Amino acid sequence: MITKEKLFQLFKDTRAQTESICAPLEIEDYVVQPIEDVSPPKWHLGHTTWFFEEFILKKYQKEYEVFDEHSAFVFNSYYESVGEKVIRTDRGNLSRPTVAWIYKYRTHVTKAITNFFEKSDSFSDEILNVMEIGCHHEKQHQELLLTDIKYILGNNPLLPKYSEFKENPVEIIQQKWIPIPEGIYEIGHKGDSFFYDNEIGMHKVFLNRFEISNKLVTNSEFLEFMEAGGYKDVLLWHAEAWDWINKNNVNAPSYWHKIDNKWHQYTLEGLKPLNLNAPLAHISYYEAFAYSQWKGLRLPTEFEWEVAQSKFEWGSRWEWTESAYSPYPNYKKADGALGEYNGKFMVNQKVLRGGSVATSEKHTRPTYRNFFHPHLKWQFTGVRLAK
Repeated sequence: MITKEKLFQLFKDTRAQTESICAPLEIEDYVVQPIEDVSPPKWHLGHTTWFFEEFILKKYQKEYEVFDEHSAFVFNSYYESVGEKVIRTDRGNLSRPTVAWIYKYRTHVTKAITNFFEKSDSFSDEILNVMEIGCHHEKQHQELLLTDIKYILGNNPLLPKYSEFKENPVEIIQQKWIPIPEGIYEIGHKGDSFFYDNEIGMHKVFLNRFEISNKLVTNSEFLEFMEAGGYKDVLLWHAEAWDWINKNNVNAPSYWHKIDNKWHQYTLEGLKPLNLNAPLAHISYYEAFAYSQWKGLRLPTEFEWEVAQSKFEWGSRWEWTESAYSPYPNYKKADGALGEYNGKFMVNQKVLRGGSVATSEKHTRPTYRNFFHPHLKWQFTGVRLAK
């Protein structure tokens, strides 16, 4: 369990980092919601603030005065047991509360939490736990902020620059296959560092011998798939995926633009010539699977990835796995509203492992289980092959 002192520092650093991410934005950027999965930046600012107000201040600070009685309705996300909320698709329709109002709201709650820390000699394990979840919850939204900002600006016809954020580390390493012997392995989080409830429940799995790539698939490698007609070969795709690419006219990773017969890519630094040596990003599970089929290979399971991860570098792209997002043995979701955090999403989603260039510092670990629906690709999602 984290100490009160370290937790307070984590809280201060986290709150400051969120606002630093928003610093390059123009006021108009804060309100835009192009699609359902992308939330306006100002909503992220308010939602991460509401979390601390709802689950810490309201519950444990009797003298706390709520900033505004409508905050919970506007900034609740999916916590059905907490109360009514704005429909997700309508978040971008709210010109009010204003951005200035939301920053005042953040200041109010941050000061209240700071006061709570400074006036309390000690915290119960329950409070420490919820506070730590709150900090990591905000770190999750920091990554969503970056990827949502990229979607907002990357779907603006002017393709404006966000900042000097570097998102394309060059990966020039020789392809090698890492052999992992057949055996029984332990899966799941252990130790006293932070984790989510979907990571615990240490259990054994039997794995056949397999090999996993020491490197991620690069843009140049995926371009070979495209030029070979990969998006037009029905035999490479799941039936659902084939319907999806044809209905949505998908023929390249997100943010790729062919200009004067040369591929370019929108990045947070603006439009750039496609970096062929950068790891592939912004593809769906459907595309990851089709590419692996074309190569005569496959995606690793999440268990294979966890067993092998110490033998390769990871963290620049979330890596699609072949595993469905389901509970570990003896999984039990937490009581109350926080029980809605992970458990109710364990259906129709695929697990991703690792982390990305947008993942906040100290927020990932070998047992972290990210999850998304197979068609989603606005995150920094990539591919590592296995056989």
